[in-house]
Amino acid sequence: MKFVVSVDAEGLACVVGAPGGTLNDAKENYEFARKQGAREADAAARALFDGGATEVVIVDAHGSGVNYHYDLIDKRCDIALGSGSAIRLPAVTQECAGVLLVGYHAMDNTPDAVIAHTYSSMTYQWMKVNGRECGEIAIDAAVAGSRGVPVIFLASDDKGVAEAQTFLPWVETVTTKRALAYNAAISKHPLRVLDDLYVGAKKAVERLKEMRTFTFRSPVTVEKRYKRIEGAEDESRDHRGWERVDAYTVRKTGELITDFF
Repeated sequence: MKFVVSVDAEGLACVVGAPGGTLNDAKENYEFARKQGAREADAAARALFDGGATEVVIVDAHGSGVNYHYDLIDKRCDIALGSGSAIRLPAVTQECAGVLLVGYHAMDNTPDAVIAHTYSSMTYQWMKVNGRECGEIAIDAAVAGSRGVPVIFLASDDKGVAEAQTFLPWVETVTTKRALAYNAAISKHPLRVLDDLYVGAKKAVERLKEMRTFTFRSPVTVEKRYKRIEGAEDESRDHRGWERVDAYTVRKTGELITDFF
C-alpha cells in the first residue's frame, strides 16, 4: 500500500511564528519547525509502515518546498520537495491508499487560529469554492479526491482540526496545540506529539475502509479575495479568464478543482 504524508509547518507542535511576517521570517521558530516537521513526518511514516504500508512519500508542502531536515525521516520513505511542478501534490497518484496532512493550519479569516492563511498569508483574504469559504485542508483534500484518494489523517491546532471535521468528518485527527492568537498557542510538548501522531496515523490505517474521498461538485467556481487591491487588478487583466467581482475579488469557473490548483 502506498501513502502520502503532506507536511506543512504552521500546524506543527510549538510553532507560532512571530508578529509582522510569515513563519519563515521568525528565524528561531522557523528553524525549530524545520526539525519538528521532519520528526512529525517520521512518526506518521513509522506508523504507516507498521500498519502495512509498502511505500510512503513525504511531501515538503511548506512555502517553496525545501524546508525540513530530511535525514531525520525514516529512510524507507521517498521525499517530494521543491517547487514548479505542473500539478499540485504530484506524489498523490491513483494507486495511493490515503493521504495524511501533517502540520496543516486553519484557513485565513479564522479568529485566533495560529498563523491562519490560505496558501499565501501576504496575498489572500479568503478563497471560496462553489460559494463555500475553504482553505488548504479542504482544497488539498479535493485535489487528492479528484484522483480517487481519501485524506485519512490530519494533525493541526484545534482550529485546523475543527475545520477539517466540517469537510472531512471521517478523518482521524491529532491536535498539536490549542490556538490562542495568530502568534500564540498552548502546545503539547513536541516529543509527546510524536507519540500521538504515531497512534493516530496507525488508527487511520486501521480505519481505512471507513475513509471517503472529498471533492467539489462540477462545475467548480473559485473566488479569491486579495489583501491588496492591485492583486485582483493584476489577476483580472492577465488573460487567464478571471472576472473582477469587486475591487479586491476575482472569480472563475472550471470543470475540476485541479483546473485551479
